[in-house]
Amino acid sequence: MNSIKRLFTSVIAGTLLVSSSFNYVKASEREVRIYSGRHYNTDKQIYKQFAEETGIKIRLIEATGISLVERLKREGSNSKADVILLVDAARISNAAKSGLLQSYRSSKLDKNVPVEYRDPQARWYALTRRVRVMVANPKKVDINSIKDYSDLANPSLDGLVCVRKRSSPYNQSLVANQIVNKGEAQTKEWLKGMISNISQPFFPGDIGVIRAVAQGKCGVGIVNHYYVSRMLAGVNGRKDQRLAKKVKVLTPNPAHVNVSAGGIAKYAENKEEAIQLLEYLASPAGSSGLAGPTFEHPLVGFNKTDEVAQFGGFTPDSVTIDQLGANNKKAIQLMRKADWD
Repeated sequence: MNSIKRLFTSVIAGTLLVSSSFNYVKASEREVRIYSGRHYNTDKQIYKQFAEETGIKIRLIEATGISLVERLKREGSNSKADVILLVDAARISNAAKSGLLQSYRSSKLDKNVPVEYRDPQARWYALTRRVRVMVANPKKVDINSIKDYSDLANPSLDGLVCVRKRSSPYNQSLVANQIVNKGEAQTKEWLKGMISNISQPFFPGDIGVIRAVAQGKCGVGIVNHYYVSRMLAGVNGRKDQRLAKKVKVLTPNPAHVNVSAGGIAKYAENKEEAIQLLEYLASPAGSSGLAGPTFEHPLVGFNKTDEVAQFGGFTPDSVTIDQLGANNKKAIQLMRKADWD
């Protein structure tokens, strides 16, 4: 989605309504207004359920995370946002550091969101999890020799590695993860070796990487697990479904985990309702409801759909989401120096 949707969506009692201005809801009615970087239609079903149970209307704007953050900065104290939902650790962390979110305490959120998946200053809480995995073509590479991200630097994979562009927040967080886990020096060596194994142009998206691996244009790539699941489920059509069946998902043990997360906007006018919504979304039922149809993982446990379950479980590493955000700038610097375009 390249531009911000200008229509706000209101949800109450299972009915989806659209309003072109914030004046649509009467002053006596409770509402919460969301700026969301999650672009999944299935999220609206969870919002409907929340509205039905609480009587609180949902007003929604969806756009890319970068667009939303820039909009919040432009709007300043005139912003109408109550809740901010973003994907990737760096985006939510940077939004907090930029003063776009406010700190708030909630015993329900502290109970339902593991400590490694929330901001130490209580400005944001994770809602769903994503695993950065490798996809390999068994006809091109020996999948038994690839067990960790570091293996992609092996000279035996010369010309066989393909990855998404440096601008991908998911790749930036992966590199930040490696900095925390293995140190800057070892991460530099890994990047140098892996980038030297790349012969294809850097891809604009994860799906392009999966297609290239499946078609044998390269042998192994790095993607978020749910992109493979979406293809397997036929979301992108039968051709992509056939291609997804040709790749093998390889999950490191332990694995790098990223999140989608939410926080309360600095100038939220409906703070009580906003906290109530985030508590709902982070609850076991809410997190599973968001994650299930998008093939993400809930905060606790695993996605049980066939398209995800076939990959097996995973063990998250010990890196916190806050650490990923803190090391984002250093990660980008190392990627640039390694010629990761």
